[in-house]
Amino acid sequence: MKLVSSAFADGAAIPRRFTCDGENLSPPLQWSDAPEGARSLVLLCDDPDAPAGKWHHWAVYDIPPAVTEFAINAVQNARMKQAVNDFRKVGYGGPCPPHGHGPHHYHFRLLALSMEGLPAKANASCADIEREARKHVIAEATLVGWYER
Repeated sequence: MKLVSSAFADGAAIPRRFTCDGENLSPPLQWSDAPEGARSLVLLCDDPDAPAGKWHHWAVYDIPPAVTEFAINAVQNARMKQAVNDFRKVGYGGPCPPHGHGPHHYHFRLLALSMEGLPAKANASCADIEREARKHVIAEATLVGWYER
């Protein structure tokens, strides 16, 4: 599988508009080559450089395999199932590293799952979604961008 964004290249800086210093919009994402056996997809975004350990910014789950992209600010689509991020909000929370902490790397990961719907509880956290999804992963793609304040 391949995961890309028209807003930033893999390994490049994430534009300010997709961060807490800008409009805090979720970036446009496109993906391809999901395996034939994929029954659903999960999109995760986290920051492993956070001072207290991995910070979860976004989890979207039960994405139909026929979907191949999210437009800018896709989080506004009320039909999307999204988890509670580490900012304690449902949906996307853009990069917002501590000032002067150096560049943080944001890992957008697309997981193809062998099952159609995750058994997620109401108000599931991003970590809950990732933990459950990991049991059913058949393919994974990663896109990494960085941001510094």
